[in-house]
Amino acid sequence: MHPGPVIPFEPSARMPEPRVEILDPRGAALRLFSATVVQLASGMSWAEGPVWFGDGRYLLVSDIPGNRILRWDECSGAVSVFRQPSNHANGHARDRQGRLISCEHLTRRVTRTEHDGAITVLAERCEGRRLNSPNDIVCQRNGAVWFTDPTFGIHGWWEGEMAEPERPHGVYRIDPDSGELQCLLDDLAGPNGLAFSPDERVLYVVESRARPHRVIWAYDVAGERLANKRLYVSANGPGAYDGIAVDELGNVWCGLGSDGSPGADPAGLDGVRAYDPQGVPLLHVHLPERCANLCFGGPRHNRLFMAAGHSLYALHVAVRGAA
Repeated sequence: MHPGPVIPFEPSARMPEPRVEILDPRGAALRLFSATVVQLASGMSWAEGPVWFGDGRYLLVSDIPGNRILRWDECSGAVSVFRQPSNHANGHARDRQGRLISCEHLTRRVTRTEHDGAITVLAERCEGRRLNSPNDIVCQRNGAVWFTDPTFGIHGWWEGEMAEPERPHGVYRIDPDSGELQCLLDDLAGPNGLAFSPDERVLYVVESRARPHRVIWAYDVAGERLANKRLYVSANGPGAYDGIAVDELGNVWCGLGSDGSPGADPAGLDGVRAYDPQGVPLLHVHLPERCANLCFGGPRHNRLFMAAGHSLYALHVAVRGAA
């Protein structure tokens, strides 16, 4: 295990929360006046892939280099180990039956945890060749599972195991009936976070190694195909997008931080930025660490959980996550 540092954090005593910066007048409607950013846990090496389990009132979050999945309990506030080793698991989601589906870097596969704890492999090869390192994942209402597959987990020994890629970076779909794996996109550099619009007619995909700027693309969803690729938003500078989530109004909430380029200043970038469906920035939640991924949860689905660097943060907002 690779334990990370515990990041000091003091909640703000001011209202409204000064860490929430309004970028457009409409962004104020997404902010709760008395809600405060809180730190739920710290000490991870690289926090990723939060997923909410409302039936158990807990959240799972990956610590990829730590090779573990942690569980934060809403009732007690306790943090415990849910799974270790985790095969350097990254992104998670729940399928339509409430089961955990996970992207594993070390095994280069997508798995499902059954209700009895058994592990089922959903995808590990396409056209006879191994996947790279499945990264982020989402499940449609019809049960189809979509995930991204960059090479981040096979670059070294920190988040997986060094290996040569056998396939291009891709975006994949697992058919809900046949289980067939289909590669729908193979032209993106570092496909990362992905999320559907509330009506599932649009799929957003982060291209986290795009040049000269990191971008998010929007695609029309036409059954089992994607069409009409168009630019949704660009970081337009040293910013880098990672995981994303969509709220019930169609706004896209993006994990954000510095891209690590020489001279890049993370000040003002680290955190979460929300955009309207047309790509206009609405607000920014400033965090002391770069945010890798996020999800909505809580009893009313209006709590934003943010996996950022070494810590897990949360903020109640005035909108709920898309169903």
